[in-house]
Amino acid sequence: QVQLVESGGGSVQAGGSLRLSCDASEDIERMGWFRQAPGKERERVACHLRSPSGTYYADSVKGRFSVSRDSAKNTMYLQMNSLKPEDSGMYYCAAVKYCATTGVYVWGQGTQVIVSS
Repeated sequence: QVQLVESGGGSVQAGGSLRLSCDASEDIERMGWFRQAPGKERERVACHLRSPSGTYYADSVKGRFSVSRDSAKNTMYLQMNSLKPEDSGMYYCAAVKYCATTGVYVWGQGTQVIVSS
């Protein structure tokens, strides 16, 4: 089964930036980033799809976050700019059939993001 390993999380002040990485053990057509804050449900953040081609962003991160792939490395990135305290949470990389939590068939272990005001 495919394995996913996230990295790049950390603590940053509001307005700062972080770049998350997700290394996959094999090539995956559709991948996504999801996050979960304490006491809240896991939510989709962004997806990168190759079939059909496209990207998806949650309204709350549009214009601030950017998802990209390096196919040569089987790596997906999430560039997060203008971070807000409400962006804090555990960020998970996932292999998806479609861009929703119900579409996930493999989860990574997660990487923590903390944004302080």
